[in-house]
Amino acid sequence: MAADTSQSVATAAGDDEHVVARGRSRTAEGSNPKKRAADRGGLKRAFATHWYAWAMVAPVVIVLGVIIGWPLVRGVYLSLTNANERNVARTIGANHIDATYEFVGLDNYTAVLADPVFTQRLLWTVLWTVACVSITFALGLALANMLNREFKGRAVYRMALILPWAVPGFVSVFAWRFLFNRDNGILNKILEGGGIAAVPWLDDPTWAKVSVIAVNVWLGIPFMMVALLGGLQSIPGELYEAAEMDGASTWQRFRHITLPGLRSVSMTVILLSTIWTFNMFPVIFLLTRGGPGDATEILVTQAFRQAFVASPRDFAGSATWGVLILALLMIFALVYRRALRKQGEVW
Repeated sequence: MAADTSQSVATAAGDDEHVVARGRSRTAEGSNPKKRAADRGGLKRAFATHWYAWAMVAPVVIVLGVIIGWPLVRGVYLSLTNANERNVARTIGANHIDATYEFVGLDNYTAVLADPVFTQRLLWTVLWTVACVSITFALGLALANMLNREFKGRAVYRMALILPWAVPGFVSVFAWRFLFNRDNGILNKILEGGGIAAVPWLDDPTWAKVSVIAVNVWLGIPFMMVALLGGLQSIPGELYEAAEMDGASTWQRFRHITLPGLRSVSMTVILLSTIWTFNMFPVIFLLTRGGPGDATEILVTQAFRQAFVASPRDFAGSATWGVLILALLMIFALVYRRALRKQGEVW
């Protein structure tokens, strides 16, 4: 036993020395100027070999940099100033007035985060996003399962369910605004025909929140349904046949085959739907204008209101709200990605 123990200790020591030596060799290789030069040479050769690919990508990168990069940098800069309608550079007739706003550091962020309005808008935005995404996913999954089966007229039903996706968003919202009208709306006319009092869909804070969620769900179902339907059609049918032969019930097949098979597609569409809903400006603005009062204001509509509705227009405050929205979405995406990696999903 003593001999075996000493031999194992010696072997372990030898393994440790080998690991240390290997680590030192890797460090030496990493600090080797010749190796770094070889890596740079490899990059040059890759660029020379695939120059056409770089040439095709370059215009897109430049356009994205101009359209997204510059406004983003400008917004971050304005959020660190006290810029508003009265102190920015402007031209009145033949007279040009130079900008007089000043750099204030993080004062805008301190003011916004300490303002109870930010907490109110954030809580409602999170509730609005969670409600819309969860309901949209559930209904989209149910419809995708129905349309994945063979039945007469399936193509017609698919076209009818995709129709909301084809109609421009502002047209759909205006149509729903007409339906929700308290005095002349079709929904209240139907309720009155059944002896039910008219519902103040857009005039009551609670009903207004229900209304905007319903409209956003209606607009989001087609995308969710199409994406999940594609995922369902990629699941091999042999798995369902084998499970049915083993006596698995419908719920068991759905739980152990359908849901795992849709995991990768579901995670992607949930992330995209969350980002889109979090920033869904048109539905809120066109349907309720953030009202009644400010009951349905979300973060993006508040940022818009400060930049274009308030007097004087507060460009610095609006930029601060925009940067905070971007930061919240980035944090959510990072946490979401980390959770997916723990579950075995690789992005």
